[in-house]
Amino acid sequence: MVSSEEDGGAAEEKETNNRRRNRGAVATAWLTFYNIAMTAGWLVLAITMMRFYLQKGTNRGLYRSIARTLKFFQTAALVEVGHCAIGIVRTSVIVTGVQVCSRIFMVWFVTNSIRQVQSEESVVLFLVVWTVTEISRYSYYTFNLLHHLPYFIKWARYNFFIILYPLGVVGELMTIYAALPVVRRTAMYSLRLPNKYNVSFDYYYFLIIAMLSYIPLFPQLYFHMLRQRRKVLHGEVIVEKDD
Repeated sequence: MVSSEEDGGAAEEKETNNRRRNRGAVATAWLTFYNIAMTAGWLVLAITMMRFYLQKGTNRGLYRSIARTLKFFQTAALVEVGHCAIGIVRTSVIVTGVQVCSRIFMVWFVTNSIRQVQSEESVVLFLVVWTVTEISRYSYYTFNLLHHLPYFIKWARYNFFIILYPLGVVGELMTIYAALPVVRRTAMYSLRLPNKYNVSFDYYYFLIIAMLSYIPLFPQLYFHMLRQRRKVLHGEVIVEKDD
């Protein structure tokens, strides 16, 4: 009787382990496909931007030439928040969510919506930073999943950000700042009283608050990456608090 119960328990445990392995294999296959696709997408953006600048010699019209591709691949990054939420990627949902949503906000609600800022050099700055960052990041994930990670890819992933992250923040803040006069003049996305909802919203002040939010948020994200850099490149054991 005891023997049959033990056999049944062993069989059940074996079946559970098989299911976990199958789910792990499916998750790995999906993540590999996703990261290859995102690497390719950002490479297309990089090539398109370089070709445009070589042909035109100016950044005027550059954003419009890549807008559709940029919006698609940057918005697709929302999938990464789902990856964290369901546990197939062991990264903080909060950290990932802040990074992804801030990028989507910059694309859809600032650069894409306010055409007057699209030719600003600050837009080119953050686009170049995003492109280099994402190519190194997604290629790192891809090669890591394939268990063939070249050292240069790992080095680039955990060194480029030291300069690129601050430059990207400068580009984003300068773009939002350039958008402020347009937003104030046109009252876009704003809701004035009186109205049937009895609610007031001023997008101009919302953008100012968004700029100020970089003060507490950027250091947290930056130092998080520095901790990850020490862990990956130097093998330090980092104990992080639960979010």
